[in-house]
Amino acid sequence: MDNHSQDTGSQVVLITGASSGIGKETALRYAERGARLVLAARSGDTLEEVAVECKRAGASDVIARSTDIAEADQVSDLFDAALEQFGRVDVAVQSAAITAFGRFVDVPAEVFDGIVRTNLIGAANVARCALVHFEERGSGHLVLVGSLLGVTAVPYQAAYVASKFALCGLVRTLRQETHHLPGVRVHGVYPGPVDTPVYATASNFYGRTPRVPPTAVPPSTIVTSIVRATERKRSSERQVGWMNRPAIAAYRFMPAMFDAVIGPFLRVVAFTNEPVDPTEGNAFVGSGDEPSTQ
Repeated sequence: MDNHSQDTGSQVVLITGASSGIGKETALRYAERGARLVLAARSGDTLEEVAVECKRAGASDVIARSTDIAEADQVSDLFDAALEQFGRVDVAVQSAAITAFGRFVDVPAEVFDGIVRTNLIGAANVARCALVHFEERGSGHLVLVGSLLGVTAVPYQAAYVASKFALCGLVRTLRQETHHLPGVRVHGVYPGPVDTPVYATASNFYGRTPRVPPTAVPPSTIVTSIVRATERKRSSERQVGWMNRPAIAAYRFMPAMFDAVIGPFLRVVAFTNEPVDPTEGNAFVGSGDEPSTQ
């Protein structure tokens, strides 16, 4: 291994879903801090553009690698590339996720399965590689970006909701299993609605065009929580967004009311009246690895 790989200076940060949305903003934030970056997403061309932006923003060095996190071998190769180039990974941020809009019975089985593979199996693949490395080193931060919809179920995104509920359970389990390892930290960051391009790139079988809800926060808000998590000395979980806690309270303590109003509420705030033909969106192509905005 060369001298550069042995350098113990700037942090080495691996980010999945780095081609756009929260993942891209996370990469740029760490670039401004002079980190060495390992960027992954399915869309290789767009990822290369982000890598150039990160270098301009101050990143010490950048690796950009086209990766489908749903494939365990590709994730393993990603970490191998990071270790070969930099000798270690200090922080791993898993932010890649996709969604589909539509009633459960209207979303094709292959689209539903693809969302679960990316959001849950993909996150597990990243977590596995990260934790094996962190346990060998005795230190490291793993950040799994979940969602408000991992604790509050809503209609018209069944695959996303199911995968994010499961991800919340995975985060808790990993925190329990690493509790005896003081240098290894696992963080769950759970955004509410976020203003990203996901609404235009998602699969859509609802018949109407989705839009950014007025309750959405900018990606920078989520990125701040991600960075702060990796500065903590213990594992953590955090809801991010001004509407998260009121929504969770209503879901838990007034379930009948919540279930009665959430459908009409989403039909007003989350969709326009503009019709749209059914589309698989980014379910099977590398055009949008950014996290879903909820």
